[in-house]
Amino acid sequence: MTRTRTARILSTWFGCGLAPWAPGTFGSIGALVPALAVKSIVPLNGIEIGLCGVLLFAPAVWAADVTAADLGAKDPGLIVVDEVVGQWITMAGATHLNWRGWLFGFVLFRAFDITKPFPIRKLESLPGGWGIVSDDALAGVYGAVVLFLLGWFNFY
Repeated sequence: MTRTRTARILSTWFGCGLAPWAPGTFGSIGALVPALAVKSIVPLNGIEIGLCGVLLFAPAVWAADVTAADLGAKDPGLIVVDEVVGQWITMAGATHLNWRGWLFGFVLFRAFDITKPFPIRKLESLPGGWGIVSDDALAGVYGAVVLFLLGWFNFY
């Protein structure tokens, strides 16, 4: 398998980024599906899911960089591995992994990823894959903090 093809598979998160509309949302869903599947077999907690996002960060930067360069675009919509990183980091804040925790984590990450409050948007100016992935990773941190606080106050 070629370097470009491997990067394309990872950067589109196994095709989630090829969705005809809202590829970022499909990328976030594509992050939650395997996490839920593994959780049904292995007793994972939110911190362990978040650690998966941290571990995926470097390969995500590489894949996003290669794919963006191959397509000649700064941040093509089909790259959604950044959403996977951010979504998993958000889940690190889950105090309970019940259906509400998963739902709040999903909504919070998408909200922070779309609105990009300060200084998230500034990270997009980083070069190549760093700019593509870093803003979503920070959106994930914001999401994790709010998700933790919601759990702390028993909102889910």
